[in-house]
Amino acid sequence: MDEAALIRAAQKGDAYAFERLVKTYDHAVLRLAYNLLRSQEDAAEVYQEAFLRVYRNLPQFRFDCTFHTWLYRIVTNLCLDYLRKRRSRREEPVVVETPNGDRDLSERWAERRADGDPQRRVMSQQLRERVEKVLASLTPRERLVFELRHFEGLKLRAIGEVLGASEEAAKNCLFRATQKMRAALGDFV
Repeated sequence: MDEAALIRAAQKGDAYAFERLVKTYDHAVLRLAYNLLRSQEDAAEVYQEAFLRVYRNLPQFRFDCTFHTWLYRIVTNLCLDYLRKRRSRREEPVVVETPNGDRDLSERWAERRADGDPQRRVMSQQLRERVEKVLASLTPRERLVFELRHFEGLKLRAIGEVLGASEEAAKNCLFRATQKMRAALGDFV
């Protein structure tokens, strides 16, 4: 059964068809939410809320855009809401005491390999930290466009559709985000 047939069946109340749609996109939705929010808990909440909204609004889906674009628009809007809330709350890092000293639990990239070049590991860690810092400094919209383009591989036209904006607006936003990223990472390039 192709995607359009699955959507039409799910619109008529076919639970199996809806389940197949969820299974088709579940990893992509979770990955997108995590890439944007950098929190497994928040990504899981967005994942659940996104598919709940899809379920509620699927009868109104009219095939004006692709299902993929419609779903990504829902996910990105939810993520933008989370990012706005997070900025207004100014969440602090979670630090716990360990036998080896204090540790920030919000740290996401721990070096897991014991092998490899130590100098390269340090440079890699510094680059990750710098990229995270720059991503956090971008506006929610700039970050969203940057991550959709570079981490999700979407084309500017699709990003514009996800944002409900023109391809040119997405391109301009990506340009601003890229300029900020280049300026901050200049000594690493």
